[in-house]
Amino acid sequence: MKLYSKGAWRGGDESIEVINPFDGQIVDTVPRATAQDVEEAIESAQRGAGDMKSLTGYERFEILSRATALLRQRADEIARTLSLEEGKPLAEALFEVDRSAQTLELSGEEAKRLSGEVLPLDGGKGVKNKLGFTLRVPCGVIAAIAPFNFPLNLVCHKVGPAIAAGNSVILKPASDTPLVSLKLVEILLEAGLPPLGISCLTGSGSLIGEKICSDPRVRKISFTGSKEVGERICAVAGIKKVTMELGSNCPLVVLPDADLDEVANLAVSSAYTNAGQVCISAQRLIVMESVREALIETMKPKVEALKVGDQLLEETGIGPMVRKSDASRVESWIQEAVGDGAQLVCGGERDGALMQPTLLDVATPDMRVCREELFGPAVSVMSVSSIDEAIRLANDTEFGLSAGLFTKDIDAAMRFAREVDSGNIHINWGPLWRTDAMPYGGMKGSGMGKEGPKYAIEEMTEMKSVVIHSK
Repeated sequence: MKLYSKGAWRGGDESIEVINPFDGQIVDTVPRATAQDVEEAIESAQRGAGDMKSLTGYERFEILSRATALLRQRADEIARTLSLEEGKPLAEALFEVDRSAQTLELSGEEAKRLSGEVLPLDGGKGVKNKLGFTLRVPCGVIAAIAPFNFPLNLVCHKVGPAIAAGNSVILKPASDTPLVSLKLVEILLEAGLPPLGISCLTGSGSLIGEKICSDPRVRKISFTGSKEVGERICAVAGIKKVTMELGSNCPLVVLPDADLDEVANLAVSSAYTNAGQVCISAQRLIVMESVREALIETMKPKVEALKVGDQLLEETGIGPMVRKSDASRVESWIQEAVGDGAQLVCGGERDGALMQPTLLDVATPDMRVCREELFGPAVSVMSVSSIDEAIRLANDTEFGLSAGLFTKDIDAAMRFAREVDSGNIHINWGPLWRTDAMPYGGMKGSGMGKEGPKYAIEEMTEMKSVVIHSK
């Protein structure tokens, strides 16, 4: 496929191979964008920002509504492409395409609801005969930098609100998974988006991503990825608005009154979906000692029943990780934990990019699998003796994106909600849950700002205060 910039599809002098992580076969190639491509994309995005701003909210709603319908029409084709380039099972890819359509649909609805408020100026001492109100206006040029793990829906969470708010967008997809982003651009253009309203540059984040983010003509950055890259972007961004959706290390706490079969089912889905390559995967299972052994016995057969293999086969529950090197890293972290005293309950084997779902017991907070973001199909069990200890361990991390608790004790649930430092708190569910309309974002090292179309639009607009002075 070609990249899209300056209102046209373009090739390049060098290309990047997009690889199926299961068998190493080339799915397609994309151009390797250059610094000159970035310069031209920013110049055209500035002109495109004027085109986008001139559209009414209803016109932007119509574009996104047509794009939603086109995405649903092409769901099977796009899901297969997504599965091939990312490695997630086809059923998960189809689910992601459906969610992506909902995200565009929600963004379109919000385009009709951009509003300000009347300001109570006469609440100020000595203020009379003044009428004040606010206006929301587009930021201008938005940089949307997306990760590989949800290469369509997380792109829609950036591009959809940016369009709804009247901005132009420079989209930089992950180098491993650029194809569905390019297909989304095809759909948006077919739906009537102004040709300069979007660019999609494929290539190295260290080269083109940094150049995009450091340019003062880019007025807003929306980034999803690692904490290390997020910190680098913030360092070079200068004075502009940023939303950072960064890493995590999500805890799932289990108290003695929980339904252990329900916990086991939801812990498995929270830990191993997309081969664990989800920033809100359950990574640390913090369990009261009185039920720890029973929970592990309940979970073990469920984990062992997960079939690992070719993501396009219907029976596959876990596909390959996106890169062989990532699977090798996860394997080494597991081996390191076992060497430090953790017990391997099941899993732990690797074949290329395929990593067997792994359950570790007797983990300790100082182990890397419990301290850093694993981003792979393994969960580590730690035991505690009180809710106080459970909350302390849940907070014993630099991250704070999502956390879950299973209990029937409303007092314990409310304590957990108030005291755990996490942007998303789930009671009687795992941390891996999100509906696309909700505000979504982290605390501490997990980032700043919120996604969800309504909330992202607030981040992608500027507020003006208007005061009318009368005699």
